[in-house]
Amino acid sequence: MSNHHTYKKIEIVGSSPVSSDEAINNALAECAKSIRNLEWFEVVETRGHIENGKVGHYQVTLKVGFRIANS
Repeated sequence: MSNHHTYKKIEIVGSSPVSSDEAINNALAECAKSIRNLEWFEVVETRGHIENGKVGHYQVTLKVGFRIANS
């Protein structure tokens, strides 16, 4: 019996006033509320918003892969 998987990949953006790591975790937590079988993520962009010369919040764009079939 072979173990092959098929995946779908989507792009999401998470944000946080604290850190880019928290932005990633926020995005994945929201994604997990509506998508099952999350398997991996890839950070494709990191950016932020500046307020009064300081980081106001971080924004991280992720590609997230989830399994849609198993044969």
